[in-house]
Amino acid sequence: MTQVSSQTRELAPEEADRAAIYGFVARLLQAPPTSADLDVIRRLAADETEFGQGLGQLAAAAREADVNALRDQFNALFIGLGRGELVPYASFYLTGFLNEKPLADLRVHMASLGIARADDVKEPEDHIAALFQSMEGLIDGSFGPTDLCTQRTFFTRHIASWAPHFFKDLAAQTTSPFYAALGALGGVLTAIETEAFDMTGREA
Repeated sequence: MTQVSSQTRELAPEEADRAAIYGFVARLLQAPPTSADLDVIRRLAADETEFGQGLGQLAAAAREADVNALRDQFNALFIGLGRGELVPYASFYLTGFLNEKPLADLRVHMASLGIARADDVKEPEDHIAALFQSMEGLIDGSFGPTDLCTQRTFFTRHIASWAPHFFKDLAAQTTSPFYAALGALGGVLTAIETEAFDMTGREA
């Protein structure tokens, strides 16, 4: 959803993993998975960490899922006839309406960081998938060099204030076990990142 440059840089393995995780979750929130996507997700292995357990639950849900059914579930959850069951935009969660001040603030911040919406994207930039793609780019250097402080500021301003509520709602819905597992995984990711940024903020 966001415009990415070719300025990726060498990353420490843990930073590369963070970027990949943001991109992975963003991809599944942007569009329903393809058959190839499902094949990959079904092979994900759990580990003892909370995030690893979330991956395991998503893999288990993928093994029970059908690609055509997931397409219908994605549409019911996020698109619908006029509106889906969930509205995955910061403005909506923070104000009850689309295209409100949180979106305007985000656009100003994005411009200052050199992030722009891709020309072929029509959705507002405060969609959860676009915000996660922005975090991916800030981590991997796609938008030019950035530091942890820049990442923390973007996350705190535009994700931490509402994404946990969205992921809780996604995890609680009963339309799709797969997307419920994705909601749980997204909730774990935002909690981990919030704790890590809080810790780095205290150390700064």
